[in-house]
Amino acid sequence: MLHCGHFTLSLDRPLIMGIVNVTPDSFSDGGHFYSPEHAVTHAMKLVEEGADLLDIGGESTRPGAQSVGVEEELERILPVLEGLSNCGVPLSVDTMKPGVMRAAIRSGADMINDVNALQSPGALRAVADSGVGVCLMHMQGEPRTMQHNPHYQDVVAEVKDFLAARIAAAEGAGIARERIVIDPGFGFGKALEHNLALLRDLDAFQSLAVPLLAGLSRKSMLGALTGLGVAERMVPGLAAAVISAMKGAKILRVHDVKETRQALQVVSAVEGAR
Repeated sequence: MLHCGHFTLSLDRPLIMGIVNVTPDSFSDGGHFYSPEHAVTHAMKLVEEGADLLDIGGESTRPGAQSVGVEEELERILPVLEGLSNCGVPLSVDTMKPGVMRAAIRSGADMINDVNALQSPGALRAVADSGVGVCLMHMQGEPRTMQHNPHYQDVVAEVKDFLAARIAAAEGAGIARERIVIDPGFGFGKALEHNLALLRDLDAFQSLAVPLLAGLSRKSMLGALTGLGVAERMVPGLAAAVISAMKGAKILRVHDVKETRQALQVVSAVEGAR
């Protein structure tokens, strides 16, 4: 079970986290849902299509992205949180900033999804003082420079060790293990060979004994493998989602909710037949 805010989620099957970008420069949707009204409408459509959670982001973390201020980020996400307050599924906020975390939690967020794994000063406390869930992600470097020649000796072992240390830090700050999710951070300071190694050995992370989130939807690694543009990567993304689920991922962060739900129905049937 995963405890996040007002929700307790069963992990008997992989859950689908629908992506709601409220940014003008997202790599995946080009700011199509930048206004709060468009974002809320899009999010409700994702819920209708079967999203189990929604992940709302007000700052792009694509490679090379520039940071935005706390106030600007809050101006983007708080109206969306308000508009989705009765949508019936947990609301995650994708942010690295403790000030945004605290305000989002006060405004009803059920989870904090931090690509910086609560390493910013005050971030652990901002989450620990609440009952929300948290996703701890691995990133080598920071978004502006993370794809400048990333290097590892053993990417699976290094990412796993980092996440184990962040789980320990979170628990040490008072965040119960039942509130913690981990994410190996596909595309965040990783070259293609690193991403493929992580996907191939994704089941290695099960030994950390917390739910695993995989976010490969529309990522550049899929474009590198297929030659397809961002808007054309649904089928490769579904393949990555199926592989992730069969290797133990409990949450899949995706743009294409309806199609992922259909693909996971097949996975569930196969897993249930074992």
